[in-house]
Amino acid sequence: MKPITAEWIAKAEGDWLTAQREAQATPEPNFDAAVFHAQQCAEKYLKARLIEGGLEFPKTHDLGAILSLATPLEPAWEALRQWVNALTDMGIEVRYPGVTADADDAAKAVATATEVRELVRGSMGLPT
Repeated sequence: MKPITAEWIAKAEGDWLTAQREAQATPEPNFDAAVFHAQQCAEKYLKARLIEGGLEFPKTHDLGAILSLATPLEPAWEALRQWVNALTDMGIEVRYPGVTADADDAAKAVATATEVRELVRGSMGLPT
């Protein structure tokens, strides 16, 4: 594995752990933070796969766009499109006033990030 890929994976793992922790915190869970970090986890894992595959990507937080770049390497990942698009929207919207995530939003976001995490780690031969 390329050293830079390992760095992206380490950052993604930090976001995954934070998303889980905030989604399950008692008292005072921060569901907005859980959703945001879930989006960041998925983004960094997808970008890690692109880097490891020798593909470049633009600066974007749009998981659907990143997924489109990854599907030539991993065609089966196309099945994630609906979920990553929803996670992109949620991850951006909760950063600003007017939208607040709830427990269900956080659970869906963490589940999507976990699925992306498992697929990327599996494709790289890493334990899930």
